[in-house]
Amino acid sequence: MPAYAKWLSPKLRLSSVIFLIALFLTVFDNQAFLAAVFKVVDSSGLAGNNFKVAVFIALFALFSLLLSLFASKYVFKPFAILVLITASVISFFMDNYGVIVDVSMIQNIVETDTKEATELLSIHLVRHVVLVGLLPALCLYRIDIQYHSFFKELGIRLMMIVIISTVLGSIIFAHYKDFSLIDRNNRALRYFINPNYPVYALGKYLKRALNPEVITITAIGKDAQQLNTWKTRGKKSIVVLVVGETARAQNFSLNGYAQDTNPLLSKEDIINFPDTHSCGTATAESVPCMFSDFGRNDYSDSKAKHYENLLDVLTHAGINVLWRDNNSGCKGVCERVPTEMMEKLTIPAFCNDTECFDEVLLHGLQEKIDSFNNDGVIVLHQKGNHGPAYYLRHPEAFKKFTPECTSNQVQDCPREQIVNAYDNSILYTDYFLSQIIHLLQHNADRYNTALLYMSDHGESLGENGIYLHGLPYKIAPDEQIHIPFIMWLSPEFATSFNIDTDCVKQYSTEAYSHDNLFHSVLGMLDIQSNEYDAELDIFNRCRQ
Repeated sequence: MPAYAKWLSPKLRLSSVIFLIALFLTVFDNQAFLAAVFKVVDSSGLAGNNFKVAVFIALFALFSLLLSLFASKYVFKPFAILVLITASVISFFMDNYGVIVDVSMIQNIVETDTKEATELLSIHLVRHVVLVGLLPALCLYRIDIQYHSFFKELGIRLMMIVIISTVLGSIIFAHYKDFSLIDRNNRALRYFINPNYPVYALGKYLKRALNPEVITITAIGKDAQQLNTWKTRGKKSIVVLVVGETARAQNFSLNGYAQDTNPLLSKEDIINFPDTHSCGTATAESVPCMFSDFGRNDYSDSKAKHYENLLDVLTHAGINVLWRDNNSGCKGVCERVPTEMMEKLTIPAFCNDTECFDEVLLHGLQEKIDSFNNDGVIVLHQKGNHGPAYYLRHPEAFKKFTPECTSNQVQDCPREQIVNAYDNSILYTDYFLSQIIHLLQHNADRYNTALLYMSDHGESLGENGIYLHGLPYKIAPDEQIHIPFIMWLSPEFATSFNIDTDCVKQYSTEAYSHDNLFHSVLGMLDIQSNEYDAELDIFNRCRQ
């Protein structure tokens, strides 16, 4: 055999290969985990450098132990190659965006559309996966792993597992106080272990997805009805509910932000609620939650799939409901009401080769309003500020804040440019909402009209090295859960429904959340139901 062939296909014992892979995973694929732990250690003062070394060795031992469990001759190499490639993809997003791959994130990834998913692809991702995933996997593939006879190999593996377990246990025991204190106060650190936690989360998701239960929908609000006072109003009422996408309250000048991102809304007689927080940190969780009557503390994805929501209750009350979507769908909320996917249209005034801007949601809306035979609620689901390609979310005319980041690799842009691109999309949302108000004002002679705008969740723009959204709620920064909430009521609507707008403004600075949406919409339309909770109705104490 030529000498170079031996170099290309080196012979190594299985134990050596296991330790090399474990070391690689620890050093190259768990930088986010180690950085998170070391940050906690430095800030808490509970431990020092010795504990950092102990964490590193413990992580290395953990990977060695797990790899040893799959050290079968015909299983190990394919398994280890899959682990290396998977960990490389996950580490890219964890290291560059600060995201965590848990069950809700996997659900969000699966339920997103192709266009949104492709925005996350880049040459940087390919380069990272090649260098940190494919290249090590190729090296592993070329290694000629030397195995002993079956029983001897089994004995070595069992002895190896015992030794590694002993080392791991000894490290934890020697630093038990530090491990226990840090784990007790920072349990979310386990989410960062790559690929252990993502694989665990994927297993949970697949178990649920591959064993789908027969979903029976439990009706709620079947008793819902409008109070008889609607007969005396003389004209129908229209409420437009705009579900924002990835808009965070911090970047609304209505809330004191330095850049003037709300020049048009600031001129309207709106009511702004500056202290509002979301139910979740990703669309797949937040949208079903905000339309449910469970509230954040009692919400689960399973419950949402088994129960009707606000739109169903409105339908039971005889309200005409329409959902218009320029995003990746309603996440099950609109399954039982008329729905229009506007993003699939090709209207030159609002759409380009890749997507439609949010103004497409207004296309033909007047005709829809005119077709209602009763009071109506129209939900408009925005594309909004969906990242990372913020610069694609607004037309050229709204590139006011420059220079802006024109890359989907926002972590490579100066933060000022990222913020500018994001703020330009907020500026476009400001225009979009003002256009809705003008449309509703135009209909004032025939309808009582109102607008509610509430974002599904916020966004991180590089604060503390975190980008995008989707972190577990318990560790999510305020940027991902502090959302804008804006309301506009026509004078005729306020009068017809006996709402004192000055009173609502007086209480607008109190703390609100997605929990208020369900009951406030019922309350503002005078809908009676056993599902209605007056304490969560923003309008309840302001009725004349």
